[in-house]
Amino acid sequence: MGSRASSLLREEEIEDIKKETGFSHSQITRLYSRFTSLDKGENGTLSREDFQRIPELAINPLGDRIINAFFPEKSTEAVAGLILGAYQECHALHSLFSEDQVNFRGFMRTLAHFRPIEDSDKNKDPRVPEPLNSRNNKLLFAFRLYDLDKDDKISREELLQVLRMMVGVNISDEQLGSIADRTIQEADQDGDSSISFTEFQKVLEKVDVEQKMSIRFLH
Repeated sequence: MGSRASSLLREEEIEDIKKETGFSHSQITRLYSRFTSLDKGENGTLSREDFQRIPELAINPLGDRIINAFFPEKSTEAVAGLILGAYQECHALHSLFSEDQVNFRGFMRTLAHFRPIEDSDKNKDPRVPEPLNSRNNKLLFAFRLYDLDKDDKISREELLQVLRMMVGVNISDEQLGSIADRTIQEADQDGDSSISFTEFQKVLEKVDVEQKMSIRFLH
C-alpha cells in the first residue's frame, strides 16, 4: 500500500501541500500512505465510515465531532462560482457536492491544525495568511467542536450536549447544568447568554493551547 501511495502522489502536489500545511515532504508521503490504507474504496477519498474505523476516533467521546471537522460545508460562494462556470471540469463538480467524502488535501488541511508550532511558524511573513496550526486557528478548530449549529456562538444547550458526549452518564444532568451555567456566566461578556469566539479566546488566553492541541506527527 505504501508503494501505491508514493507512486500516486505527484511532486507538485507535495510542494503545494507543504506550503499550505507546513508538513515536511517525508511527513506528507507517510501520511498519504496512511490515507490510502484508510481508503477502502481506493477512489482517492475517505468517507465518514472510513474515519469511524480509526481506533483512536472510535473510542474518543468527541470522535464524531472530530470526524465532522474533516467534512466542512461547501460555501454558498463556491456553489455560485461553480454554477457561473468558474469551474469547468467534471471532477470539480463532483468534489464540490460530495459532502461525505474528503480528499487527501482536505485531510491534510485538518490535520495541520494539530501540527506543533515551531520557530519557523512564528517568523512567518505577516503579509501571508497565518498558518493552520497557529494558536488562533487551533482555538477556532476547538470552538467549532462546541458550535453544533454553526451560528458562531456556543449556547448553553450546545455546551451541555458536548459535556454529555465527554462524560457520558458519569455526571448527573443537574451537575452538568451547573457546570454549563457557571462556564457561560464566566465567559459571557456581552450578556447574550452564549459564548462567542472572542469570548472563547478570552477564557482560554492563559491555557497552553499550542501544547494541548498538538500531535507529534511522523518524522
